[in-house]
Amino acid sequence: MAGKTRFYCQECGHRTPRWLGRCPQCGAWNTLVEEMVSGGSRPPAGSAPAEPAVPITSVSLEKEERFTTGMAELDRVLGGGVVPASLVLLGGDPGIGKSTLLLQVARGVAGSGRTVLYVTGEESLPQVRLRACRLGVESPELYLLAQTNLDLVEESILSLHPALVVVDSIQTIYRPDLSSAPGSVGQVRECTVQLMRLAKSTGIAVFLVGHVTKEGLLAGPRVLEHMVDTVLYFEGERHQSFRILRGVKNRFGSTNEIGVFEMRDSGLMEVNNPSSLFITPHHAGPVPGAVVVPTLEGTRPLLVEIQALASPTGFGTPRRMTAGVDYNRVMLVCAVLEKRVGLHLGNYDVYVNAVGGVRLLEPAVDLGVAVALASSFRDRPVDTRLAVAGEIGLTGELRPVTGIQKRLQEAAQLGFARCLVPRTNLARVDQVRMGTMQVLGAETLSEAIELVLG
Repeated sequence: MAGKTRFYCQECGHRTPRWLGRCPQCGAWNTLVEEMVSGGSRPPAGSAPAEPAVPITSVSLEKEERFTTGMAELDRVLGGGVVPASLVLLGGDPGIGKSTLLLQVARGVAGSGRTVLYVTGEESLPQVRLRACRLGVESPELYLLAQTNLDLVEESILSLHPALVVVDSIQTIYRPDLSSAPGSVGQVRECTVQLMRLAKSTGIAVFLVGHVTKEGLLAGPRVLEHMVDTVLYFEGERHQSFRILRGVKNRFGSTNEIGVFEMRDSGLMEVNNPSSLFITPHHAGPVPGAVVVPTLEGTRPLLVEIQALASPTGFGTPRRMTAGVDYNRVMLVCAVLEKRVGLHLGNYDVYVNAVGGVRLLEPAVDLGVAVALASSFRDRPVDTRLAVAGEIGLTGELRPVTGIQKRLQEAAQLGFARCLVPRTNLARVDQVRMGTMQVLGAETLSEAIELVLG
C-alpha cells in the first residue's frame, strides 16, 4: 500500500512495523529508522524504464561538459566546475557562510545565461532578497522558491528546468507521504534519494546545504554522504575573516584541493595569495617559538606560521594543547625531542598553534613543530627569512616530503632566503629555479635544530 511506512535497523537490517527503542534482532539501541513501503501506485521520482545490461566496451565515452560557478576557488575544489546531473552536499557550522557562498554561486551561474532555482526552506523570500541586495545579486535568470514540500519543489524544477538547483537546506525539506518530521533520518534519506533520481534523469546539477552536528559532522544518516557525488565542508573560525572550502569526497575530481575565501561585508571574496593570511609579521624582530612551514593542500602550496610555547608547568601534570595541528603528531614530536635531542619537556606545558585557524594534517609540518618547540624551550628565535619542512621518524631521522619543488618555489616567491628540508629531498630540488634562495639539508632532527638555532 502506498504511503505506509515501516522501520528497519541500520545495524542488522531487521524490519518492524513500528518504532522501537531497541532492535529485537541485534539488541542495538536507537538504530531503527523509518522507510516508505512502495505499493506500486506511485513510481519513484525520476524513474525510467528498465534497460538491459550492456557490455562496458559498448558504453560511449562522453567528455564532461562542466560549467563554471563564477568563483575560481570553488571550481578548483569541484575539479574544474559543476558537472551536470551531479549532486553536491555542502556542510558547515551555523553562520559560517554556506548560504552566502551558494547565493554567490547562483549569481555567477545565472550571470552566464543559465537558469538557477534557489529553494529556501529556512528563510522567507524577502530575507533572501535582502541578502542578495547586499551581495549584489541582480539577475533575472535567478528564481527564488520558498517551499519545504518536496513534491511541490519537484514540480517547480520540472516546469522551470534550470541548469542548477540550490536547496537550503535538506533538513527542512519533507515528503508528505512520510509521517516523520522534517529533518528526521527517514525524511533526509528519502528526500535526498528523490533529488538524486531527479538530477540523474534530467541532467540538472543540485546543491544541497546540510546541517552539521556539534562534532562538526554532517547531520542525518551516514548513507547521505554515500549517495551524493561530492561532499564539501566549509570551515573557518567565526571570529576570523577567512574561510576554507575543503572537499572530502568528489567523484569528478581530487579531494585534496581547498578553496580560500575572505568574508567581507559585500560577501565572500576569493583569496589569490592565501599564504599572506597565515604568516604573522613580527615588526619587533624575530621571536622565539615561531617558524614558517611550506605545506601542500592538494596542488596548492601554502606558507603557514607555526607558533609553539614551552613553559614550566605549575601543576603536577604538564598540559598539552594544540590548535590547527594534529595532537597525536605533536605528542610524537615531543617524545622524539626528549629522547633523541635531549630537550626535557616532561616538566613543561606545551602549546602549539597554526596561525590563522588553518588545519595542518600532513606529516611535513613535523619539523616545523619541532623547531618551534626547541626555539621556545631554548628561548632562541628563528630567522624570519627561514622556512622548514620535513617529516620526523621515531628514530630522529628526517624523512622526505612530497612536492618539495612547489613548496620551495612558494617560499622563494614570498622572499624567504633559506629553507631547511630533509637531505634526501635535495636531489629533487632544481636550484636554478630557486633563484637566490639557499636550500639546506639535514639528516637528523638534532642536526636540523643545530643548523637553525646554532
